[in-house]
Amino acid sequence: MLLKNKQFRLRNSTKILPVMVAALLAVQLLLVPTAKALEVLSAKELALHCALLSSEPEGVDGQYCIRYIQGFIDGAIATDARVMLNAENALAGSETFSERAMRTRIPSRADRSRAAGLAGFCLGDPLQLRAVVATVVADLAVQQSSAEKNEPAMEVVYSSLLKNYPCK
Repeated sequence: MLLKNKQFRLRNSTKILPVMVAALLAVQLLLVPTAKALEVLSAKELALHCALLSSEPEGVDGQYCIRYIQGFIDGAIATDARVMLNAENALAGSETFSERAMRTRIPSRADRSRAAGLAGFCLGDPLQLRAVVATVVADLAVQQSSAEKNEPAMEVVYSSLLKNYPCK
């Protein structure tokens, strides 16, 4: 009798266990916080950081301003180089494993300079980052004094680069 009782409990636990696991998983999923979208930096917020650039270039706000603009430029050029290489490869036809490996690695300096025109601005070589930042900051200040709406910072930085560094 004792053996039958143990077998009955074991059989019941194998039936109940999946239900308990599913219930526990459902509760955990309900308790997970919802994902939040990335907040877009406004031109006004970037202008506040960049306003302190001349007085405290090594301060947190000054460095934030410089690094935002540098990151924007680096991202635009890197993305354009990758898109250009992918488009060229699609036109060329199928590729071997080694060709794909070469293409998916970091683009070369020549690839980045060829792709710079896709971004719509060409910074040339060599160009001091501080000079580019000063130009963008000046445009940002002018835009903030005449702005009716608050645009995303990326739009203002991009329009400044297009205006001041057009490709020939």
